[in-house]
Amino acid sequence: MIKFGTDGWRGVMAADFTFANVALVAGAVADFVLAHNLAGRGVVVGYDNRFLSDRFADTVAGVLTGRGVRVYLGRKALPTPVVAFAVHHLKAGGAVMLTASHNPPEYNGIKFIPEYAGPALPEITDEIEEYILRRQRSGTIPACGANGPARELTDPSRAYAEHVLKLIDTESIGKAEMRVVVDPLYGAGIGFLEEMLSGLGVRVDSLHNHRDPLFGGSLPDPSAAKLETLRDTVLREGAHLGLGLDGDADRLGVIDADGTYISPNQLLSLVYYHLVTSRGWSGPVARTVATTHLVDRIAADCGQEVVETPVGFKYIGQALMEHGCIVGGEESGGLSIRGHVPEKDGILAGMLAVEMVAVHGKSLKTLLEEVGDKYGRLYSERLDVHTGADRKPRIMENLRRLEPDSLAGQPVVGRFTVDGTKLVLENGAWVLIRASGTEPVFRIYTEAGSPAEVKRIQNAVRNLTGL
Repeated sequence: MIKFGTDGWRGVMAADFTFANVALVAGAVADFVLAHNLAGRGVVVGYDNRFLSDRFADTVAGVLTGRGVRVYLGRKALPTPVVAFAVHHLKAGGAVMLTASHNPPEYNGIKFIPEYAGPALPEITDEIEEYILRRQRSGTIPACGANGPARELTDPSRAYAEHVLKLIDTESIGKAEMRVVVDPLYGAGIGFLEEMLSGLGVRVDSLHNHRDPLFGGSLPDPSAAKLETLRDTVLREGAHLGLGLDGDADRLGVIDADGTYISPNQLLSLVYYHLVTSRGWSGPVARTVATTHLVDRIAADCGQEVVETPVGFKYIGQALMEHGCIVGGEESGGLSIRGHVPEKDGILAGMLAVEMVAVHGKSLKTLLEEVGDKYGRLYSERLDVHTGADRKPRIMENLRRLEPDSLAGQPVVGRFTVDGTKLVLENGAWVLIRASGTEPVFRIYTEAGSPAEVKRIQNAVRNLTGL
């Protein structure tokens, strides 16, 4: 069954991600576009550096044009945030992005980006899935017709870069005499950070800056474990920062000058702090239910609201559009700010990281210590617990009944079920337990004032739930 998860449909190539299934999804997207009278505005079709992504994109374009939908096809591999920007820039009716983001090389995927240039909300993907089911039941095979409107090749890279630079303090970066190492991990983000930073006078070194569909035998995931080469290069070259992108450049990993990995939770907190203290911005912050509460403390100090959403950047994008949030982010690395498209963007996040070092004249680690001195230090960790499929129903029932008065020696002062079960403790610590929607895995997100307390909370939750 073809299902759109937290961020699109993904599958193993030649197993379930086949040309036939890609054409089926493209036909359903065409059904959606036509039903909402968006065909005349056109659909952007983008693709990343994965094996056959360009061929899959060509199939999507053929199906769309065969249904009379105008298509803007990327001239080259493009990052997801650039394709989202193209929707806004071209005033298109939406976009189809061929990518599996940070998944292993054997995967590929499809994201649908609606006309508002952010991730598709559930009501949109539900409608597309319904069109897929109708086509499967009727046996309707989408045609890749040559008689429809001619596809138009497009490359929004320059317009995107000009837009991002307007969101950044380029003057401060230009004066800072910085050195930055960029690692796009063989992905679609190759060249973007390098060219923007070099144009501002930053000395830039680049790693893994050519297409490799096997991603060097690893994953295009900018986690601490996958950025060891970047870390070593930053230390060897004496760089101020190392910036790593995932396969479609919508997420960022940061290595500080001393080799410290700056987590997405920490980066989001720093960006929010920077926007309100250095830029003088005022407004709420959006975070998912699984993301750090350090931003809550900063917001409270500034008299601003926190918008808590379910997991998934589509909900963060919605908050950016509907609540006027100045920044929104998630613990998995997605981030965007006011004035940008409501899509997570690792390139923009990287430019903001460079701006913070340039403006404050200190490392991100030092800046984070100052934030900790002011608001308290929080330690976050995600623990994935694999369970047999037969155990999942019982654990889910235990979660529904999970209403303890105390946990790990602290009174429970809040219980929330926006997405999973979240318990907030009197001292500000919290834990969230969510079930994966695609595999027998439960994720335990925990944040507390010390690593030891994080472990105590994790152990207490596992005992109570049977995990």
